[in-house]
Amino acid sequence: MSMRIPARGVRAALAGLVVAAAAWGTACTGLGQQPDQASQAADAGISPLVGRGGVDKVAGGFTFTEGPVWLAARGVLLFSDVPADTINQLQPPSTITVFRRPTGKSNGLGLDPQGRLVASEGDNRRVSRTLIEGTVVTVADRWQGKRLNSPNDNITRSDGTIYFTDPPYGLPPGQPRELDFQGVFRVDPGGTLHLESTEFNRPNGVALSPDEKTLYVDDTEDGLVRKFPVRPDGSLGASTTFVPSTGGGGDGMAVDDAGNVYVATDSGIKVYRPNGTPWGTIPVPEVPTNCAFGGADRKTLYITAKTSLYRVALRIPGRP
Repeated sequence: MSMRIPARGVRAALAGLVVAAAAWGTACTGLGQQPDQASQAADAGISPLVGRGGVDKVAGGFTFTEGPVWLAARGVLLFSDVPADTINQLQPPSTITVFRRPTGKSNGLGLDPQGRLVASEGDNRRVSRTLIEGTVVTVADRWQGKRLNSPNDNITRSDGTIYFTDPPYGLPPGQPRELDFQGVFRVDPGGTLHLESTEFNRPNGVALSPDEKTLYVDDTEDGLVRKFPVRPDGSLGASTTFVPSTGGGGDGMAVDDAGNVYVATDSGIKVYRPNGTPWGTIPVPEVPTNCAFGGADRKTLYITAKTSLYRVALRIPGRP
């Protein structure tokens, strides 16, 4: 199944995603590389929140923002406005334009190693990939012949493996659920869909550690974060609890180069060490929904929060 994107100028914008692939690979640290000075400082016990900047509002007036992803080659941020059926583009510092409309009520956004946009589309009940010339194709929409609930968030490993969550939050009105569980799924580089976990009440945000050996998944309803060991073939081992309680909620996540995990919760962006103990919280004027690193030095954390987009400068760079 595919469709043409009617949004004006999208093809030109997507051309930049090809170049973004190189930057994507550079940004995904780990994979045998030595930690940088910031990582070493964090390993020595220095909080990533020390010396952070203020939380600045970039823009407001949206309906429900989600899914930020940084396109390094073009120096722009994409983010979803879910009820508005729109993907917006931020040209820093504050110029907002429409990147695509309609979107299938996209939520989480990501990039694959080729720089192609991967979107979790709640209304279309699928995960899609945008090809460089502008065609949107289905990556996954059914498990064993039954329609997915409403894919929420996704992240792609450097070999092209896609992980995504499938709660019913974005299920279109009047459409019944066909699956009796809410899964964490994997799409292998060959395009085959695998069910990895059904242990969540409301699986939501997903993130990979810098070395891509750990997958983090939070559960909004239960207010916790689990972690899975990632096997060489991309499949997941048995989960363990990473954060037993976020104190309320748990939505999108980001990870910095030192392995610290940033979780959007009801009380702000909570930051955890790689061992799961807390560093502290970045307070946000609105309840945050997701976050992603961006900027030329990857030290700006962009935060989607209900009706607005925020940013904060941090000392340790992170994955886009």
